[in-house]
Amino acid sequence: MTTLQVGDAAPDFTLSRDDGDDITLNALRGQSVVLYFYPRDSTPGCTVQACDFRDRQAALADKNAVVLGVSKDSLASHAKFRAKYELNFPLLSDPDLAVHKAYDAYGEKKLYGKVSMGVIRSTVVIDGDGIVTFIRHGVRSKGSADRALGQL
Repeated sequence: MTTLQVGDAAPDFTLSRDDGDDITLNALRGQSVVLYFYPRDSTPGCTVQACDFRDRQAALADKNAVVLGVSKDSLASHAKFRAKYELNFPLLSDPDLAVHKAYDAYGEKKLYGKVSMGVIRSTVVIDGDGIVTFIRHGVRSKGSADRALGQL
């Protein structure tokens, strides 16, 4: 596995979004993209993180940035999560974890000394030319949006 780094071209992808349409990363060229990977819809930490991005949406839009949340959850789960918390950005479904793996957001994790494989909460900022300008793994839920905003 190669490790994605700042300065690398962001791996392109096409994923389905919660409204049933597809979104392709390369189609978003010309604007910054905040791509965040999270473990599961409607869990406490993931809800805090999603609402944080929701509440900072205007400031992110002022920086010409779009937010995309990515998890392995189904489109139905995403639609329910998005509606319940009035999220104002798309949630993308990556059921086979291919995009997670391309962005190093899936792998070995350690919790309470136990090692397992799983989704690694991560934030990636991609500039308008498709270049990674910021990448962090194992981020905290709270404050994710402000950290991403600070990188734009």
